[in-house]
Amino acid sequence: MSVLLCGYYGEHNLGDDALLQVLVSQIPCDWDLVVTARDPDAVQDLVAGVSTVNRRSLSDTIQALNHVDALVFGGGSLLQDGTSFKSLLYYLVLLWSARFKRIPILLWGQGLGPLHHRFSQVLVKHTLSGVRAVSWRDPGSMGLAQRWGLNVPMVMGPDPVWRHPSPAWKGGDRLILCWRPTRLLDSRGWSVLLEAVDRLSSSGCSEVIWLAFHADQDASLWNELRSRDLIPDGLCRRSVQMQADSLEQVQTMFSEASLVIAMRLHALILAATAGCPTAALSYDPKVKAAAQLAALPLVDLNNPLNADQLNHQWQSAMTAQRDGSQIQQLKRDAQLHQIMLVEELEKLSA
Repeated sequence: MSVLLCGYYGEHNLGDDALLQVLVSQIPCDWDLVVTARDPDAVQDLVAGVSTVNRRSLSDTIQALNHVDALVFGGGSLLQDGTSFKSLLYYLVLLWSARFKRIPILLWGQGLGPLHHRFSQVLVKHTLSGVRAVSWRDPGSMGLAQRWGLNVPMVMGPDPVWRHPSPAWKGGDRLILCWRPTRLLDSRGWSVLLEAVDRLSSSGCSEVIWLAFHADQDASLWNELRSRDLIPDGLCRRSVQMQADSLEQVQTMFSEASLVIAMRLHALILAATAGCPTAALSYDPKVKAAAQLAALPLVDLNNPLNADQLNHQWQSAMTAQRDGSQIQQLKRDAQLHQIMLVEELEKLSA
């Protein structure tokens, strides 16, 4: 028996790399794996022994369905039109192709939406009626599916990356920023944010690491902010730009940080699972939801920013007594995705 794992894999995004590692670890060992990947070597480095198909070629991916016994949509928010309608259409065509070929479909650790257009909502609603089972990663996605009257087996648990193994936090004096470009911040908003980081890092912080979690999207942020003369001189001198090369590298850095301030969802989760002091900057409801579940300090970038409040929140996060019970509960709750996946694949292979 073989299964096609479909996701945003091999795209040099550490968050999706973490999702893939967790997903592969949860699939019964008697299944052969085929993974959609832009960069097959990157996927092979993550999970050795899998086959790959070019995810940038819809025709190649549809052809791969002829040689598998199941299709798993693995983690993330694939069914959304926020990136583009073209992206959504890619996944819908793949799902309809699987339905036509009578390939069982499982949605694992999925988010649903955002779906800004009524036509997108109609298409997704009708497409999902043909899946075998779903595990949603947040209450909003589960609630929307229920409001649609989706009549398939469904469960809901925290993001699967809460199950990713992490080294224990040892502490250190480096501040790590896992930020991304966002249209929610204009020059004034960035200035307030950077002023707060400058003040925080000026007292006892050896370095500020600008860690590009998504190589293609995040690495340009530092240069963009510098070109707009938004980074204070002191912060500029303390800053180091780095591109995340591997999950192991990132997790080691998190385990030795004084604080991680994350916009990226999976950077937030990986830092929190290590027990590192972590604060969220929410550009997207999924980040806000994860921070609230983990009882982490949170700033919603849709709201006006205040440097004093930011600095106070981050100082408190660095010095607060850490209680890992909330994180341990999230790890246990996230096992629901594995339970659904294993049960359904075992039924198919029986």
